[in-house]
Amino acid sequence: MKKRVLAIALSTIMAASLAACGGSKPAETTAAPAAAAPAAAETTAAAAAAPAADGAVDTSNAKYTINIGHINAENDSWHLAALDFKEQVEKNSNGQIKVEVYPNSQLGPEVDMIQSILQQGGCDITFTGESMQTYSPDLGMIGMPYLIQSDEHMKAVLDGEVGKKLEGLMEESGMKVLGYFTRGPRYITSNREIHSVADCQNLLIRTPQSPMTVAAFNAIGAKPTPMALSEVFTSLQSGTIEAQENPLAMITTQSFYEVQKYLIKTAHLRAWVYIAMGKAQFDALPADLQQVVLDAGKHAQEYEHELFLKNETEFEKFLQEKGMTFIDVDTKEFADAMISGVLPTLTDSQKALYDEIAAANPNK
Repeated sequence: MKKRVLAIALSTIMAASLAACGGSKPAETTAAPAAAAPAAAETTAAAAAAPAADGAVDTSNAKYTINIGHINAENDSWHLAALDFKEQVEKNSNGQIKVEVYPNSQLGPEVDMIQSILQQGGCDITFTGESMQTYSPDLGMIGMPYLIQSDEHMKAVLDGEVGKKLEGLMEESGMKVLGYFTRGPRYITSNREIHSVADCQNLLIRTPQSPMTVAAFNAIGAKPTPMALSEVFTSLQSGTIEAQENPLAMITTQSFYEVQKYLIKTAHLRAWVYIAMGKAQFDALPADLQQVVLDAGKHAQEYEHELFLKNETEFEKFLQEKGMTFIDVDTKEFADAMISGVLPTLTDSQKALYDEIAAANPNK
């Protein structure tokens, strides 16, 4: 009887010990499998650090994990810039920060990643722009057709007073801007020849989930169909949609040339995306590590822009070699139709921002 009691007691102690081990979490987690969402970023420095002699929290040995999620392929400049960010942060934080990168919508569509960041649900950084209009309608101006006229105009906006205002809107929405990636002009690709606005009548075209973009394509008689980028290739392949619109980089890296015949040079939008980190996650870092993250964001911005400039001419040549037919159109005709369709939908504050962005054009 004594032996049985002792055995039961030992079993109970072992079970309790195993349960305690199962509930613990190592300072640095391993990368999640490709199809699985990662654990939330470890920003609990106060819990991990011991109080110093003066009562302040010592965060010098605290460990953090930052998860980056984005929608692009691994050969895209966004992903390469994310890897550059990872290298800079891990090196300059002396190993205190570990960065995990999840491309190809592994953490979900862009809108889901934004929500995850704002709810501190596992994603900490993504690359986003006009999709933030859900949280601040004025940020929808990033997607205003034919507003930005050139790369010089975009730089003047982003590095000037208007850019500061837009970054402020991002911060009010819960996102800390670490930098930005400029994008090339967006073009329509289609299996239908398009030479004019009239040719767009009833065109089934995928657009991002942006009310402004939807309004622009409604204005030219098309039938815009918002959907996640990860669904576009198969939808084009099956004929669910017959067209989509994106910059040359996305057309190339997403292999749309395999299921699209024509590239229509509408250049209907020049836009950018922010390297956007959840403000709560950023604020949870000690000041020295915040600076490391900010510096890495600027480094990634410059690195990506070098790739972008190099790739633009190469992508055009590549797509033509793959058999796509490029069609020049009267961009003024498209601009008149799209702008007249979108302007009446703008709020007073959006219209004021529209005027500020237009006025920042250095070539006017």
